[in-house]
Amino acid sequence: MKLSTPRLQPLPPEQWSEEVREIMRPIQQQQGEVPNIFKTLAHHPKLMRRWLVFANHVLFKSTLPARERELVILRIGWLCQAEYEWAQHVRIGRAAGLTDEEIHRIKAGPSAPQWSERDRLLLQATDELHADAHISDATWQGLSRYYNTQQLMDLVFAIGQYTLVSMALNTFGVQLDEGLPTFATT
Repeated sequence: MKLSTPRLQPLPPEQWSEEVREIMRPIQQQQGEVPNIFKTLAHHPKLMRRWLVFANHVLFKSTLPARERELVILRIGWLCQAEYEWAQHVRIGRAAGLTDEEIHRIKAGPSAPQWSERDRLLLQATDELHADAHISDATWQGLSRYYNTQQLMDLVFAIGQYTLVSMALNTFGVQLDEGLPTFATT
């Protein structure tokens, strides 16, 4: 974790406004306990409401297959050293079909052995966007053999979305929810 204590304390339910309660209701119904990211965003309910529309597209309505989406989310979380992001998506990535060995290998990036060409290209695109805010022609052409236009667009927006989230998590000091893995344990 970049910060050992939060800069913005997660708001407990007894401090939520009616607007925040309305936003949190579906999260509570789906997940039970509300994760710290949402309790932190409760400080700015109008931002949270609008951001959730985009975040829900990327996470639940993207044209990318879930496994590939999680591969790039974990990679950008690692590149940004956003341990909260990493921890949440280790769980989601496993559910989407990533193995523990693949999750560990994501840290090494596209040059690690054993990646398929498709996975290597996804990781390369993530690294390029992180480093240069641009996917090279060679990587784009390689990805175009596997993905259609909408999928390529969803790829760029997924990496961008989770770069944004990683910056927010790191800056606000959002702490791991109980039971989540750390960088060291995965």
